[in-house]
Amino acid sequence: MSNLTFGLTLLIVGMGGTLLTLWLLTLLIRGLTTLLPPPPPEAPAPAPKP
Repeated sequence: MSNLTFGLTLLIVGMGGTLLTLWLLTLLIRGLTTLLPPPPPEAPAPAPKP
């Protein structure tokens, strides 16, 4: 295997692994957001009347 072939193979496997990892993290975050939704924002307190 020449250096060029090895380098291109490593490039493709590395990029593929990175994209696969990012995709899996995206699925994990979406799943956690579905299971544990963020709380709704609190309404601001009314201003006191003078």
